Amino acid sequence: MSPHSPAPPTGPPGADALLSAAAERVRAARPEFAGRDLSTPAALRAVRAEIAALDAADPAGAPLAVCVVGDLDLPSWARESCRFALAVDPAAGAAWRRAFTRTVFLAGRPANLRDRFAFDHVADDATAAWAGPAPEPATAGLRRLLKTFDGARAARPWPPAVVEVPGAGPRPPVHREVYAATAQVTVARLLVHLNHLLAEAVLDGLIAPGDRLTLRSVPRLAGVTVPFAALRIDTDAQRPDGLQALAGLTEER
Repeated sequence: MSPHSPAPPTGPPGADALLSAAAERVRAARPEFAGRDLSTPAALRAVRAEIAALDAADPAGAPLAVCVVGDLDLPSWARESCRFALAVDPAAGAAWRRAFTRTVFLAGRPANLRDRFAFDHVADDATAAWAGPAPEPATAGLRRLLKTFDGARAARPWPPAVVEVPGAGPRPPVHREVYAATAQVTVARLLVHLNHLLAEAVLDGLIAPGDRLTLRSVPRLAGVTVPFAALRIDTDAQRPDGLQALAGLTEER
């Protein structure tokens, strides 16, 4: 785990745990804001808005990764997302972490684009490809050419699927579970939530080559009682002033 990684939540995510995890994510990514008031969802949103304004004022923009999705196969995509994040240069990874692992999802056929664009990682089955993370101008042509990935349909539950992150890591492999909420979540948002969770877990050292991940879908994480090492927190769809856990990575199983 990196020295700036979030303190792991322990147990089912209640309101206080959600706020604590969301605030710790801000502190881990932007230590200069560690002393700011993050004690309420409103204060958290205000700080995030301030950070977004600062990043927008940068002429190059905050570092951005681009994921081109062809035929979506969630287990394959999750495995390859981890492979992409593991291959990111440490300096670029640190800058991407400061930008809260910002990623844009586009629809396209990676096999038809490889002659025109230099991807940093292409899935073995060519169902997805990644570029960056890099300043926005580096992927401007790709983003102009392709449309945003259309994942407006509702995410559907899936049977548990086990994936193994290829390679040999710096420590013995571990087995963790990845829980994702599907109630009132579109496929596009599901990818966003899982992307942040997996990418940041890789950058924080929670996921390494050789690890096994069991992908599980649940309507909501509120009823899951296993201890979590990392959580993806966002605004509650039913309570705009509240927070909701939308994806979680468990402690070692």
